[in-house]
Amino acid sequence: MPGTASQANGGDAASAPQGNGGDATSTPAPPTSTPQANAGDAASAPVPASQSGGAGAAVATAATAAGPQPDGSTPQAPAPAAPAPQANGSAATSAPQANGSGATLVSGTASQANGSPATPAPQANASGATSVSATASQPDPSRSAIVSATAPHPRADPAPDAPEASARPAATPTGPSRRLFVSRVVAGAAAAAAVGTVGYGTYGVLRGPKVKRVTVPLAKLPRGAHGYRIAVVSDVHLGPVLGRGFAQKVVDTINSTQPDLIAVVGDLVDGSVKDLGPAAAPLAQLRARHGSYFVTGNHEYFSGAGQWVEEVRRLGLDPLENARREMPYFDLAGVNDIAGEDEGQGPDFAKALGDRDTARACVLLAHQPVQIHDAVEHGVDLQLSGHTHGGQLWPGNLLAAGANPTVAGLDRYGDTQLYVSRGAGAWGPPTRVGAPSDITLIELASKQA
Repeated sequence: MPGTASQANGGDAASAPQGNGGDATSTPAPPTSTPQANAGDAASAPVPASQSGGAGAAVATAATAAGPQPDGSTPQAPAPAAPAPQANGSAATSAPQANGSGATLVSGTASQANGSPATPAPQANASGATSVSATASQPDPSRSAIVSATAPHPRADPAPDAPEASARPAATPTGPSRRLFVSRVVAGAAAAAAVGTVGYGTYGVLRGPKVKRVTVPLAKLPRGAHGYRIAVVSDVHLGPVLGRGFAQKVVDTINSTQPDLIAVVGDLVDGSVKDLGPAAAPLAQLRARHGSYFVTGNHEYFSGAGQWVEEVRRLGLDPLENARREMPYFDLAGVNDIAGEDEGQGPDFAKALGDRDTARACVLLAHQPVQIHDAVEHGVDLQLSGHTHGGQLWPGNLLAAGANPTVAGLDRYGDTQLYVSRGAGAWGPPTRVGAPSDITLIELASKQA
């Protein structure tokens, strides 16, 4: 196969046809190099070559010389032989060497002294015939023109070992780890639970309060008052969200209990009469055998307590401003909220309870549970309060517990019992979690019955 021959001895290599092993002439290859002048009549088939000195030998395929040989025979191209393995396991190239005779030595396998790859380089001989071998061939007695030999070259140092490939490919992450997956699932479940809980709490507020029934025995209550029913409602918080429609639900729920008395224990509104007067209008529909009564809460003083006292009176409720009413079976008293102290309208227990008959049972309406201590001093049998919302939602329950002796339900302090309602509405966000709204129906029980 033709290629480019490099000059080894100052002569030029020529392109020549390659022998095909028969008597027919070979097909000339395209000239790719400058022909080399030599003393013989034949030219060799050049192949890619490089200098043979020191950098290593190249392997090429020998071709037959063009023209008849002195014995009249046509030289044949030798059969390619397998490269001889090297002692160090590396493949080397070979390069023909000049031997000073009419035959050309063709190297089979040679190693580089410096370990770098080399290309085949043809050498000119003294007889003028040049041949290049790609691989070493075995000597053939019938072909005297070509002799296969192994070029003596210094043995190359072993090539450095290539880095050993990893037995297993590096694992590539295919997705989140188990811990990350679990944390995401837990976070998603917690978020869904929170949204669901708040949503249900909001629905509970907007739906309106449910009735809670509580029996409270009073030692001084006469037998004739056994089963007396007081509807307690607190913390309605009428405002922009909880408006007239909500007030109507509250009124309808109270009336459905058919109470003997209705007690509205503060925080009815969150706004002025001008803004919320129409929302409070359904309160005029409250019905009870012994009437409806009202005391102020702290939010009435934020909204104008004086005008709301007049408004609820106009709607048919009886405001108890540090006042008392003698009912058929017990005394009913009411005191202002503590917030009224800033306006000179704070609670006055002496005015409300000072001159009453202590042999009679007394029920006190006071918005905040902390007023129980004054109630105990004045011999009250039962105080009805609100204000806490039962905590409404976390962390309101913690705040309510820290500021009030009782957050919700019935408690006893000495001879006085305290009942705290969770309230009918909500303040701030219209939602409740763990503290559902209620209207409590208190049923008084006589120990004499």
